[in-house]
Amino acid sequence: MIAGLIAGALAFAVAYFLGESQVDAAIAVEEAQSHAHGGGEDGEDLVSRTMQATGGLATALLVFGVAAGGIASLVYCYALGRIGNFGARATAALIAGAALLTVYVVPFLKYPANPPAVGDPDTIGKRTALFFLMVALSVLLAVAAVILGKRLAPALGNWNATIAAAAGFLLVVGLAYTFLPSFDEVGEDFPASLLWKFRLSTLAVQTTFWTGFGLVFGYLTERLLVSANSAGSPRVETPVG
Repeated sequence: MIAGLIAGALAFAVAYFLGESQVDAAIAVEEAQSHAHGGGEDGEDLVSRTMQATGGLATALLVFGVAAGGIASLVYCYALGRIGNFGARATAALIAGAALLTVYVVPFLKYPANPPAVGDPDTIGKRTALFFLMVALSVLLAVAAVILGKRLAPALGNWNATIAAAAGFLLVVGLAYTFLPSFDEVGEDFPASLLWKFRLSTLAVQTTFWTGFGLVFGYLTERLLVSANSAGSPRVETPVG
């Protein structure tokens, strides 16, 4: 959880300095479109934009970091020594990379993040449900791929079993991409460059979080395991005379 908190702080820095400018630009486009179509002011927001970009954003990412750190630690305890002959830091890096891939990248490629002024409000519930369905499907498929790889390893060898499991994962994900509904709700007058920059910034935030978590968690875990092994090792008495 400490590692998740630190990673959340790093992600907040990236989101604030890289992503919030894109959000402000998208809000400006949305307001310009509203005025162009004769819309008036929607009234004062209950939470100011400044609070959203600072306290609200920080709270969301820090709480997410602590929660994700707790879940990742449970996965780590199960995975250490069971997914190959990897050390503490390597296992942490593998788990962080797998989390980034399954929890964000795979769903993101099907249902990318949208800034303000993009997306039909009437479909937001359906889009949100499908995104989380894609997250759950991606995680389950990754677990199934690991199990498949371990079962194929005695017959095919580790390398070939890994390739077969990864190919199966990609195949089923591709089928999900094909059969799950898609949404094309970007207006013709919305700047393509702004949409691209916004989506890249969201990807940068998640990449920063999971990279930071993998590095910090790996360091803390390795130090803890080394200390535990040193404390548990038998004391060797040196004979005298």
